Amino acid sequence: MPQSYVSPTHGSVGTMAAMRFPALLAALALALTACTPGAGSDADARAGDAASSETAGTVGPGADQPDRIGRVADFRELAADLVAQLDDAALAGAVVVGSYDGTDPELGAAMVRDHQLAGAIVMAYNLPEAPTPEDVRAVTRTLADSGADRGWRVFLGVDQEGGPVSRLSTAALDLPPLMAHGAADDAALTTSVTQAQGADLRALGFTADFAPVADVTIGAGDPAINVRSAGADPELVARTVEGAVAGYTDAGLASSAKHFPGHGALAADSHETLPVSDSSIADMADRDLVPFAAAVEADVPMIMMGHIGLPGAETTPATLNPEAYSELRDRLDYDGVVVTDALNMGAVTTRAAGAETVEAIRAGADLALLPPDAGASVTALQEALDSGELPRERLVEAAERVVAMQLWQEDASGLAVTVDDAAHRVSSFAEESLTVLAGECSFPEPVEEIALSGADAEDVAVFTAAAESAGLQIDPDAGLSVGIDGGSSDVLIATDGPWRAAGTGADTVLVTYDDYAAGFAAVARYLRGEAEAGGSLPVDVAGARPPGCD
Repeated sequence: MPQSYVSPTHGSVGTMAAMRFPALLAALALALTACTPGAGSDADARAGDAASSETAGTVGPGADQPDRIGRVADFRELAADLVAQLDDAALAGAVVVGSYDGTDPELGAAMVRDHQLAGAIVMAYNLPEAPTPEDVRAVTRTLADSGADRGWRVFLGVDQEGGPVSRLSTAALDLPPLMAHGAADDAALTTSVTQAQGADLRALGFTADFAPVADVTIGAGDPAINVRSAGADPELVARTVEGAVAGYTDAGLASSAKHFPGHGALAADSHETLPVSDSSIADMADRDLVPFAAAVEADVPMIMMGHIGLPGAETTPATLNPEAYSELRDRLDYDGVVVTDALNMGAVTTRAAGAETVEAIRAGADLALLPPDAGASVTALQEALDSGELPRERLVEAAERVVAMQLWQEDASGLAVTVDDAAHRVSSFAEESLTVLAGECSFPEPVEEIALSGADAEDVAVFTAAAESAGLQIDPDAGLSVGIDGGSSDVLIATDGPWRAAGTGADTVLVTYDDYAAGFAAVARYLRGEAEAGGSLPVDVAGARPPGCD
């Protein structure tokens, strides 16, 4: 869940490995004979230029894609051949994902190229305000071109969960956080919506999304995860995570279940400090680990290690703790990429430049995400390799996993679903996830106009547009009052979770889990009597009296 960042330096770390691996690329071509052109091809570029947030073609939820799309492990042998030809500088860079300051993608491309990085993460600060899809594609095209001399794609990641963690703003499909999926509790529907999201992100030029959140939340006392989790029941979260992983895979995008071993029961935010769990990873087996086990079963390409202190290692984040990686590998039998949470977060205390990356890779990470200084990280990895502090086999193993994932993603993108009904999928999902906290599953006295209030002017504007498009008029003199996130009204809409909305006195309380247009349109249809609320509360809320609309 990367947020803040320190600008990396852009000085050269070593000689660029300008290798094109002709024989191995021929082998890759044979391995990909079933593929259509990938995201890096001219055909993909033309398709991307012509696309909006909905991509062309259609296929139903889950339509046999797992049978057509292989596993990351299938590419390990080819990856090993490619990695064996890397010099030390390229080997060190292959396990680092950096970030750059500002909106000039040439800075990011120089960072990736000069330090031979695995790739980059695109953050909101790399985009203009209210970006368009073409704004994003201009960035990802430039970054992708920075790795033209390697035998695999540049890793291009984004933190696009939906809801409060949506780095692409207006450029991407507008979706709520995972708690809305937990409210719908329909894995096939989650797969369908996530296919649409994944197809959208792939058309924007990304190879990976740092989602879904696999944490099981304790609710209001969980400041970092909260509505980003599917809910409080481990089995519900597991079903939702498995459906989401399937959707991303169907769309040809690498996903990342996060934040192992589980951040949802912690009362501190790792962006600011190191939260410490009272439970060992073994103690978490029946709760926090259940969704991660489901993600492994679904062949998730990546799992993100969280910044979480554990008993006996209270001052060491799991991202730097060898025992945490061993537990993930051995307990869950996971052999995919383990990526760190952002290494510039407050939970990772100050170290010498690059030292946090060496510690993470030595502990068992395969991919170091967003270190404070990507160039220093590559230098530190080389120095640790030279001194013997970092065993070569550990660095080679990490690089092989990362390269295999990128080879898999290129293959998967050629076989992936395409989606031309994204708006319909999201609209249907919005109704199925709309949750009645107080009131009835169908609005008892449908109306054609309402009086609307809300403290956030943008929310009021979005709701007004969505309501009017659904045939519901906004009139300050209307008999039914509707409030967004507070105020005295007949109907209350809660966009930021259900906890503060309980016991407000409103006759009807509706939870959308986010202030997204499709969710507001579902509320409008509910008030007009044209839709029922299909969601069930996925967390416990004191004082709530939900009717159970499932």
